[in-house]
Amino acid sequence: MCRETPGASAEQTTTPSSPPSASAPSAAAASPHNQSGLSVSGPWVKAAETGMTGAFGVLANNGTEDIRVTGASSPAAASVELHETAAGPDGTFAMAETADGFTVPAGGEFVLEPGANHLMLMGLSGPVLPGDEISFSLELGDGTVVDFTATAKDFSGANESYHGEHGQ
Repeated sequence: MCRETPGASAEQTTTPSSPPSASAPSAAAASPHNQSGLSVSGPWVKAAETGMTGAFGVLANNGTEDIRVTGASSPAAASVELHETAAGPDGTFAMAETADGFTVPAGGEFVLEPGANHLMLMGLSGPVLPGDEISFSLELGDGTVVDFTATAKDFSGANESYHGEHGQ
């Protein structure tokens, strides 16, 4: 679990890194602070004592090509899944892991919000308490990794149901 300075702002600047074998994106798709062109604004995590919880915010692509988010990780959980709203066998909608990842359109945004697309932290390594700062890494289709920190807060809504092995 990553706990950082309490009271940090929910607005975050991302810190991308590229594996040594990855080639750098073109200058046209890069901003001065983020080689991938992806930024995360307003990130937050739903506080939870145990089990699983969700992370939310807005992914923005200031580049000229679509960006594919293919995975995520956090030291606060055994695994982090990319979840979407999907129709179940009975026709009701529930949350499920997406096999395709998230596409953030060129010049556009991809919203992560309760009851819709989000990052699902599975197997929390400890309680996520209001005010905790949780570190994340987003893995992109080109091998780039974008790091950000989200603040945990109380939220009683969006008690979703889940399809698949994590169903309730």
